[in-house]
Amino acid sequence: MIYQTPGILIYTIAVTALIGLCMGSFLNCLVWRRTNGESVLAGRSHCTTCNHVLGPLDLIPVVSWVALRGRCRHCGAHVSVRYLLVEVLTAVIYVSIVLGFDLTVEAVAMLFLASILICITLTDLDDSTIPDGFIVAGVVGALVFAAAPAIIDDSSMLALLLAWGGALACGLSVSLPLFVLSLIMDRVLKRDSLGGGDIKLFFMIGMYFSWQVNLFTLIVSCVLGIAFSVIWFKGRLETGRQFPFGPAIAAATWVSMLVGPAWIGWYTGLF
Repeated sequence: MIYQTPGILIYTIAVTALIGLCMGSFLNCLVWRRTNGESVLAGRSHCTTCNHVLGPLDLIPVVSWVALRGRCRHCGAHVSVRYLLVEVLTAVIYVSIVLGFDLTVEAVAMLFLASILICITLTDLDDSTIPDGFIVAGVVGALVFAAAPAIIDDSSMLALLLAWGGALACGLSVSLPLFVLSLIMDRVLKRDSLGGGDIKLFFMIGMYFSWQVNLFTLIVSCVLGIAFSVIWFKGRLETGRQFPFGPAIAAATWVSMLVGPAWIGWYTGLF
């Protein structure tokens, strides 16, 4: 649909990018409040240094940060460039998903999943944790989107249960073997080999894709994890802080969204 005319394509990209920028700002706020023990639903946005309530001119995605040169308008404190980067990255991810999936229910599902993964990435980077709340939200979303075709087509309860069963089976396709492997490695190494949050994350993500795509995601996650670990541990070896694997899994999932089925089709076509 969006490729019918250049005008529709440009309009769709512009609107999607704007929504992505706004969502990036919201997700930044959500993660900061969750990490710092503030209510996600109550209270207005404020400077993290002077606690001054921010006005509309302070909250325009990208524009406010650039116009204020990365500083609070009230106290002059430095505002992390991460806020700007997350807003831009969210917009890029949103646009890439809409371009890849068009204006479909599947696109909405991928946007929802991407939003959760952005939150998980930020929290894992901040304190090396993957909150169960985000996992639960992703699982509930997966069940809703899996049921969407059955509801739209007015199918039977059996079709609905089969859709949910299929989503759960796909979620277990990678997470269950990883769980068993981690138990074995924990005994062999006498320490935690893979965080429980990472396994739960693989389960949640797996509910949105086929088992083939999930296997592809696992492989890409390992490759990206090795690359990210080199960057992460540079200068951090003395801290003893655990490497956050969540960002690598999230990035691999984005890759799977965009090219996973095509690469799998290419690979299986070789045989």
